[in-house]
Amino acid sequence: MALMDSMCPRRPLGLLVALLAAAALANQLEDIPHNEVKNWALKFGVDLWEFGRHFTKMNQIQNKYHEYNVDVVRKDGLLLVRELAAEVKNHMDFKINAVMRIMDSAEAAALSAGNAGSDGAPGSYYDARWLNVHADDGTLAARARRLTLTPSRHFDHIAVNTSYSAVLMPPYINTEDGEVQNQIAWSEHLDPLFVNNYEIDPTLSWQYYASSTGFMRRYPAMSWPPEDGYSHHARDFYDFRSSNWFVEAATSPKDLVILLDDSDDLSSSYWRLAKSTVSALLDTLGPNDFVNIYRYSDTISELHSCYTKVLAQALPETIRELKTALWNAELSGGVANLTGALTTGFEILHRYNRTGLGCQCNQAIAVIGAGGGAAGVKGVFRTWNWPHMPVRIFTYRVGGDAAAGHTMKDMACTNKGFYVTINEHSEIKSKVLHFVEVLARPLVMYQTMHPVHWSPAYVGGRSSSLADDGMGQLMSSVTVPIFDRRNHTQREANLLGVVGTDVPIDQIKKLVPPYKLGVNGYSFMVDNNGHVLYHPDLRPLHTNEEYTETLRPLYSSVDLTDVELLVDSDENSRVNLTSLLLDLRHDMIEQREGETEIAVKVQYDNMRRVATRRQRYFYSPVDGTPFSLAAVLPDGYGMYELQAEQEVKHSPVNVTEYFKGENWKVHPDWVYCEYASTSDQTFNSAEEQLLHFLSRAGRPGWKWMSLRPRALTLHNAHKKQDRDSYYCDKTLVQSLIRDAMVIKELDAHTGHASHHSHPIATLMALLTRQGRFHKFVVTLSFIATRSGLLRWTENVNTSRSTDSSEPHFSERYSRAYDSEWYRRAVEHHAIEPESFVFSVPFRDGSEAEELSGRPPLVLATHAVFVESRGHRAPAAVVGLHFQLDSLAKHFLNVTSACTAGTSCKKTCAGDELDCYILDDNGFIILSEDVSQTGRFFGQVDGTIMDSLVQDRIYKKVVVHDHQGRCPDSRNSFSGDGHKVSPLKPLSWLGGYLTSLLAVWFPLWEPVRARARPYAEEEVDYEDYESEDMENDDDLDRDRGTYEIIIDGLGESSRDSGRSHPGPPPPSSGVPPPPPPREAARSAAVRPCDTSAELFTLQSSRLNTAQPLKGKLTNCHNSGCERPFSVQKIPHSNLILLVVDTLCPCGAKRLDVRAREAAGRAPCRRLAGHHRRRPAHCGSYHPEEIEIQSCGRGGRLIPAVWAVLSPLLLRQVLST
Repeated sequence: MALMDSMCPRRPLGLLVALLAAAALANQLEDIPHNEVKNWALKFGVDLWEFGRHFTKMNQIQNKYHEYNVDVVRKDGLLLVRELAAEVKNHMDFKINAVMRIMDSAEAAALSAGNAGSDGAPGSYYDARWLNVHADDGTLAARARRLTLTPSRHFDHIAVNTSYSAVLMPPYINTEDGEVQNQIAWSEHLDPLFVNNYEIDPTLSWQYYASSTGFMRRYPAMSWPPEDGYSHHARDFYDFRSSNWFVEAATSPKDLVILLDDSDDLSSSYWRLAKSTVSALLDTLGPNDFVNIYRYSDTISELHSCYTKVLAQALPETIRELKTALWNAELSGGVANLTGALTTGFEILHRYNRTGLGCQCNQAIAVIGAGGGAAGVKGVFRTWNWPHMPVRIFTYRVGGDAAAGHTMKDMACTNKGFYVTINEHSEIKSKVLHFVEVLARPLVMYQTMHPVHWSPAYVGGRSSSLADDGMGQLMSSVTVPIFDRRNHTQREANLLGVVGTDVPIDQIKKLVPPYKLGVNGYSFMVDNNGHVLYHPDLRPLHTNEEYTETLRPLYSSVDLTDVELLVDSDENSRVNLTSLLLDLRHDMIEQREGETEIAVKVQYDNMRRVATRRQRYFYSPVDGTPFSLAAVLPDGYGMYELQAEQEVKHSPVNVTEYFKGENWKVHPDWVYCEYASTSDQTFNSAEEQLLHFLSRAGRPGWKWMSLRPRALTLHNAHKKQDRDSYYCDKTLVQSLIRDAMVIKELDAHTGHASHHSHPIATLMALLTRQGRFHKFVVTLSFIATRSGLLRWTENVNTSRSTDSSEPHFSERYSRAYDSEWYRRAVEHHAIEPESFVFSVPFRDGSEAEELSGRPPLVLATHAVFVESRGHRAPAAVVGLHFQLDSLAKHFLNVTSACTAGTSCKKTCAGDELDCYILDDNGFIILSEDVSQTGRFFGQVDGTIMDSLVQDRIYKKVVVHDHQGRCPDSRNSFSGDGHKVSPLKPLSWLGGYLTSLLAVWFPLWEPVRARARPYAEEEVDYEDYESEDMENDDDLDRDRGTYEIIIDGLGESSRDSGRSHPGPPPPSSGVPPPPPPREAARSAAVRPCDTSAELFTLQSSRLNTAQPLKGKLTNCHNSGCERPFSVQKIPHSNLILLVVDTLCPCGAKRLDVRAREAAGRAPCRRLAGHHRRRPAHCGSYHPEEIEIQSCGRGGRLIPAVWAVLSPLLLRQVLST
């Protein structure tokens, strides 16, 4: 009681304080007129919706479809993918059959030439380097031949002659060699077969015979360099004999242990030779092989710390990491212990063979070094390898003396291997190829086994599409080996070469029509290693620059787990992949049929936007190939399709009447109808081609020809196709006609407006019909349909100037069905059916241009669904292009007025409030500052954006990109062999003197063994300068640096090309090495992992009658607070955000741009995922032991001069 009495006098004062606090709080809450925010959002949303609905006639379009016989049916995913896989198999069977026919003819031609005792003289043949080459006086050059070449869209847009083949070869191939001349002569008989194959299958691309002597006969004939013959981009034709399509066709998979000598026995120059030899060996390996490199001297250790006591799958990234470690390695010195190194190699190969790891086929050890420390090697062989010799030994002597050479030769010859001596860089490529020839021997000796090999994907020549953008297209090559069937006096097993054809991936994708998969559906193919042959998110690191300049393919090896991004509880790690994706990958690798459902992240707009959805995967094997095909359909709407077609013969008018005018396009990559590539019919656009076939379809006797030719079981029992044969997709064309009918009739007879339940909507529609609604300025309206049709209508009074540098809407979105606005509109329909999806071009705030001079257009799209029997399917997407200033003006008009006759103290017109309209990914559509349009809101006010995430209005989604490209700030020439010091020119002088002395004082090894002529004697056609420059380019690739032009940054620093189409004449001496190269290229990039923090709107948090209120506290030292209000704008993907400006709150910035992911383990692929070994293995033949050819030595630099040259250099340096 006493306590209560003591408090009573203070009650009035406490009450007063409480009232003052309440008044202050009430005043602060009034800083944001929350009720007005709700009204502003409602009015702005309804205005846009009703205007857009009337302007696009979306309801009338929907009704028009129902006036005809339409149906919405559920897709049978398994049946669909089974049918698609059968079409892909049929296409691939054609390619395999063509290659097998070339194989039969090539082996028969070689056998006939050998039995006839031909002198091997090729006579006059078409050398690609000398086609149509003219002398200075305009006459045909002495060695040149004239051949008519005609540009062909089908063959990379290159000028070709389809009646002949031409011979391509690297400049250092000796054309006077007897075996080279013999093979050129008999391979000319393949021309009629090349022509016949092309007539049977006009979809065939380049066909070729690639000889093991180094030349390629390629059909159709082309000049090299192509086109003008003096292109400054073209370089010498590459040596294909280390490419995947050649090596893996000629050999079976292999486990390879490379032993690299880094003892005192090697000088620095020999050390570089040894590393270059290892690099060349690595180039011969592919995804079906396993490899590791050990360095040995006093100690024996792995070259790369990741690969300890393991063999790594020879993926491109593995090879890149090994080469990086190789070129960064320094000589450790010490005494060589080759015996211990061999023991280490045998131990790991034995363990892999015994436990079922690795390739389970060929096994080999390659020794590169001076040959020291070889005492006791025979004991090692007795323990591990004799008498059955499961492991082949290949030895490459670099440096050392003759005695060491004899030892290394004996090691190879007693273990079914091969021995070579390497003294200079020009020898490396050809001598390393003995490794391939020896591994091919079992296959050659069995004669009947010709495994078919499909190469990984690579970026090749230009597409044959009518909308070709000049960029390269994805390709694969199918190849088989060619064996020498001749009888020889002594036992031999000679690989003649490889035959094959290139297969454009676009030709395969045509067999899986996107319209059958539906919007946001897609397909992909996976090989036996789990790598995708194609996938919509496959982005090869390489451009096609290397291919167009040298024909060298640079392969992609992107795993399925790198392109299917799972919705994972742990966003910061890929280790915890759900078993669903791995099970899908496993089943596809094992070529099983099935289906599964997985939740994934889908990125849009170059990884600036993200959505999550559940997808259903249906997969089936492509029999007779290493591939499986998957069809992916979005769950829900993706499982249904609209069936609405118009038969040509039942059309009330000529169907071409529906395609009048210039304001329409069809998808340039879809096959509506097309002639075979052998046809003389040519078209400049997909629209011209379509109209041609539509006019034909209306004539009597028309046949749809909707079934593609079938590949026969026997590869020699095919008939030729007519030159003007064609294919038409009847379902797609008739669906296109129905879509065009709906649009055409709608334009002619505008339907009645539907009932508007909302009073504001009724008023808006009335004002619009009366022509007095001028709030919005529309520059263009359009409709894009399920059949690939795009039709647009321009507002002439507001259209952009014709001289604008920007492409027209129709040019930018000719592939409208694939565009992000089409896909997002359909995706958003499931969230809010009666809505538009708004977007503006992205800006990062770094542009110098002023938006006031060229403001961006606001794009609004809406998906039109058609319903039948309780099911709905997307039929089209309608849209508008708004002028930004008209939307901004209406936005300010709405947000500066007080609704319902009330008075409000603050509006968006004043300085107290900042008002923004944000889209569902946090990008600014409208604000009071027009320069902020297109920017991510987190860049403008990261503190508020962070609060919106904390309040679960936006959800942060981390997206990882495992195909990222990062600028390479490292010096590309920082490796041991390329450090340029001030004394480097003097060391070049010393090297030159050494080479010169070696030329004048040769010391030949007395003991020689037989070997193939093309590799025994090197022809000095390639001078040292060009060879060294080529080496530098190879080293760039070895270190993981690639020259890619990104947004015009930097230019190629490549050499300007050859000044003469033919090989240079042999030089009488060894020229001095070149001067140092230029600094590293500014545009070089490297592969990396990147990640981005993206944001997606959580609409369920805002679907309330009242706006969501928020407040930032303690964000300023004055103690002020910053309230804000968020309201969903109805009928849209937008929110209205109103922020109080009186209290400044920090300068936090958020960014959605991808950045290199930190902390990625360099050995993350070490464990590897499941893979399936190739079906065939040829590693042993009982009679191979009879073959005596196991190598020979090369020219040795005399030991005295090897000692003298450093002394001379030291004397020069001292002076």
